Amino acid sequence: MKVAKENVEVRMEIPGAVIRQRKGFGDVSGYDKISGEYFTLAAGVDTTPLFVGLKGDLCQCPHWGFVVRGQLTTTDANGVKETVNTNDLFYWPPGHNVKVDADAEIVMFSPQREHSVVIDHMISKVKQ
Repeated sequence: MKVAKENVEVRMEIPGAVIRQRKGFGDVSGYDKISGEYFTLAAGVDTTPLFVGLKGDLCQCPHWGFVVRGQLTTTDANGVKETVNTNDLFYWPPGHNVKVDADAEIVMFSPQREHSVVIDHMISKVKQ
């Protein structure tokens, strides 16, 4: 799920402030602590080989985030692709790979335990 900034409902606007809110943007029930993450990614980065060995060879952690700049495309287990761009909010459910289409910076919030498993797996892949 992605939402461009202009499609996030303006709930309040006063001089000097615009407050936008997207309700129902994913569900965190069933998860423990959340980590805040900032990724800087170069065009061409592809997580596919890094996720080999995880369930379905996919990241099984959900992420909520914001694209500070750039463009990324996710592919889910069914082959469905979704592209996010600068200023998009996004929700990536479990079961995805990511390809960086243009140099990107993203801010994400992820269940800490689940995403640490994925990050540790990627670190071990790079060391091989």
